[in-house]
Amino acid sequence: MSDWQALWDFGDAAGSERRFREAAGGASGVEALVLRTQVARALGLQQEYDAAHRELDAVVSSEDPEVTVRHELERGRLHRSAGDPGAARPWFEAAARRAADAGLEALHVDALHMVALVADPANQVRLTQEALAVARGARAQQARDWDASLLNNLGMIHADAGDFSAALAAFEEALAARERIGDPARTRVARWMVGWALRNLGRREEALAVQRALRSELDALGENDPYVDEELALLG
Repeated sequence: MSDWQALWDFGDAAGSERRFREAAGGASGVEALVLRTQVARALGLQQEYDAAHRELDAVVSSEDPEVTVRHELERGRLHRSAGDPGAARPWFEAAARRAADAGLEALHVDALHMVALVADPANQVRLTQEALAVARGARAQQARDWDASLLNNLGMIHADAGDFSAALAAFEEALAARERIGDPARTRVARWMVGWALRNLGRREEALAVQRALRSELDALGENDPYVDEELALLG
C-alpha cells in the first residue's frame, strides 16, 4: 500500500479530506477502503459526523483485518468527538483485540491509547502505561514511536490531577522520544510542555530559559507560536 500518511494535515481537515477522496478514487481493493476510513476521520474533524458514519458504512463488510481495525478505530473516534466516550470505548476495545490478533502493532497501540483517553480518570494512568508497555515491546518502529504521544498523554493526566512533578518526568521522557524520532515541530511542542510544567512547579528561571530558546528558534524560522508568547508573558 502506498504511503498515504503524507496526505494528512491535521491543521487542515478539509484539505486532508479532499486529498484522501482523490487518492481513494484512484485506488482499488483494500487500499481504497483504508483511504475511505481516513476520509471519515477527516470528516469527523470537521464535525460532519453523519457524513463520516456514512463513509464508514461503505467499508464495514470488508474481511481484511486492517480495514476492519481502521473502521472500528474511526467509528470510535467519531463517537468520542461527538461527546459520547461511552459509545466510543467498545469500538476501541474491539479494534485493540483485532489488531493484536492480526499482528498490526501500530494500530494495536493506537487503539489502546484511545481506550485510555475515554476511560474513567482513575484508570487512565494504568491504561496509558499498559499502552506504553506494548509500544516499547513492539517490533515495528511505527508502533515504538507511539511512546512520544503516550508519554505526553501521561504527563497531561498527571497535570490534570495537579501532580506536576510526575507530569514533568513524563514530559521529559516524551521530549527524549521526540528527539529520537526527529520531527522538529513536534519536538518544539515537547519542549514547550517541559517549560509549562516547570512554570507550574514554580521553577520560573528554568521555564523562562526553555521558552526563550523556543522563541529564538521560531524567530530564526520566521514562525510564530502564541503559546510560547503566552508563557513568556506569564513568566515576564
